Amino acid sequence: MSVRQGEGPGGGRKLRRQTVVESATEALRRRILAGEFGAGEALRQDALAEEFGISRIPLREAFRQLAAEGLVTIHAHRGAVVSTLSPEDIAELFDLRALLEPDLIRRAVPRLTRADIEEAERILVEYSAAIDRADLNAWGELNTEYHLALYRAAGRTQTFALVRTLLANTDRYTRLQLAVAGGTERAKAEHAELLGICRRGAAEEAARFTLRHVMDVKRDLLRLLHAAPPDGAPDGAPDGAMEEAG
Repeated sequence: MSVRQGEGPGGGRKLRRQTVVESATEALRRRILAGEFGAGEALRQDALAEEFGISRIPLREAFRQLAAEGLVTIHAHRGAVVSTLSPEDIAELFDLRALLEPDLIRRAVPRLTRADIEEAERILVEYSAAIDRADLNAWGELNTEYHLALYRAAGRTQTFALVRTLLANTDRYTRLQLAVAGGTERAKAEHAELLGICRRGAAEEAARFTLRHVMDVKRDLLRLLHAAPPDGAPDGAPDGAMEEAG
């Protein structure tokens, strides 16, 4: 089943041509990661169904998919709400990334083709441009695309799927770390350095670099969260930075 692209009820944009569930899942995922729906916020079925121009049945399926990804929590009486992660949860997610991503890049590097490298280079150019214009939404998407473009060649389907989910779950928080704590130039430099290592075919070096990169982000993010005052906004954060960064 598919839907036509066009204006939905109330001026909302109908979802583009995909299956209804896939389209709804993708649209909601993007808005959660962009911070349009904040942590703990209820996702209202009726309003979203009207906006997307779909029934509540595929919307509930989309909620279940997002719950499986850890982005949404479904409560018996409250319905679907955007998941809130504790510092302990975030630490666990980064620890899982540290276990899986170095192995993926180690396996991928010897199998990377010229086309794979060129694709990663293309994404990196867009990634750097997104940082330069302070577009955190585009940065988050391109950051994920970049890492997955390098990991895909590993041929580890199950591990790749797990890492994709982990990246989705940590994306909101890495955006927060970048927005509040800075480090944009370091982020650009480290991603360029990783690509150079991959281009040289240095698999073990790429694995070590990836492990250090993941753990450095974890450390900086947890420092930021532990420094947050009781209202949840990190010291020095502009008003709304928590919601804006996801």
